[in-house]
Amino acid sequence: MSRTTQGKDAVTDEDEARRLDEDDPLPTLRGEFLVPPAPGGTFGEAAYFAGNSLGLQPRSVAGRLREELDDWATLAVEAHTEGRRPWVDYHELLREPAARLVGALPHEVVAMNSLTVNLHLMMASFYRPAGTRTRIVIEDSAFPSDSYAVASQAVHHGLDPAAAVARLKPRPGEDNLRTEDVLAFLEREGGTVALLMLGGVNYLTGQLMDMAAITKAGRAAGAVVGWDLAHAAGNVPLRLHDWDVDFAAWCTYKYMNSGPGAVAGCFVHERHVRDASVPKLSGWWGTDPSVRFRMEPDIAPPASADAWQLSNPPILALAPVLASLEIFDRVGMDALRAKSERLTGYLASRLAGTGARIITPADPAARGAQLSLRVDDAGGLVRRLAEAHGVVADAREPDVIRLAPVPLYCTYHDCHRAAEAIEDLV
Repeated sequence: MSRTTQGKDAVTDEDEARRLDEDDPLPTLRGEFLVPPAPGGTFGEAAYFAGNSLGLQPRSVAGRLREELDDWATLAVEAHTEGRRPWVDYHELLREPAARLVGALPHEVVAMNSLTVNLHLMMASFYRPAGTRTRIVIEDSAFPSDSYAVASQAVHHGLDPAAAVARLKPRPGEDNLRTEDVLAFLEREGGTVALLMLGGVNYLTGQLMDMAAITKAGRAAGAVVGWDLAHAAGNVPLRLHDWDVDFAAWCTYKYMNSGPGAVAGCFVHERHVRDASVPKLSGWWGTDPSVRFRMEPDIAPPASADAWQLSNPPILALAPVLASLEIFDRVGMDALRAKSERLTGYLASRLAGTGARIITPADPAARGAQLSLRVDDAGGLVRRLAEAHGVVADAREPDVIRLAPVPLYCTYHDCHRAAEAIEDLV
């Protein structure tokens, strides 16, 4: 039940949450998204904290898709050049807003493929084991797909993954990697590292890595530095160009709200996109558009991240990404990040004393819009949160639940509901 301050003007925690929603410098954009009903129909809308798995649908998406379907219906093949947003260069519409979102130059980014496909394309270019420099470094709690990808890359080069893949672990009894330990590893063993590829925000704990410091140390050690930004893009401000990152890839269906399996994004630093000697796997859309339709056998890659494209872009899948990027462009990542810190901090304060141990770093600068809790029977707790309280969260078995207070559509009142529910159930 809601706690209440004493006195004749008593204010409940719920009252305080509603006041915070009214007074926040960035009013909620919840009305621009389709919030699902709470399971069971008792609570109206869900308090939705699973945006780190799948973001909510922007209301603008259906109209965007309808426009492309109408162009397909009325113009057919001519929509490639005559549509309201011509398909032949549709991906260009995403370039500048995507670059602003991740802190890149426009020619350094491209929307294409899915996250792991892009990581493989990047590793095909930038993981070049030679001599004693053969290792790929990831975090021990990396998302499984990254573990599979780097192991398969090692095998592809004739290496034993057990020896070629180094997994960085937190100190005993701790849940998160310390930046100083990552830097010490690179100082000590950097000469053996061909590729450093960590998650910008760890999917399990929500820890935000010090990407600038780690990139600098990795490159100083002679390694290529790439980042998996699945949980960072649209969550935290990024400065990929300024940090001198070699490459990065991200999905767009989590914090970027672009739909299940949405088209991913990719960054390649301009020092590489302007270097024609960088090897890459190529396809039709990776040749310069000025000569693409000459249908010649020899590729002429442009000096941009487009050189890593393989196939023509899937228009119906790109339309939701464009709609989402327009929201981020309008609001701005700095404003979203500030609200994210306020919301996440409020939720953390409300969860204190519930009996659930928060494993996400307490420092707001070291976390994204996520709090991970260590609990018994994580899956069962998530089901009970939904069924009994209309709170939608996410479980990572056996003992972690994740709550993502996404600032675009989550509210202080949602955080209040989640904390009340967890206190009741835990």
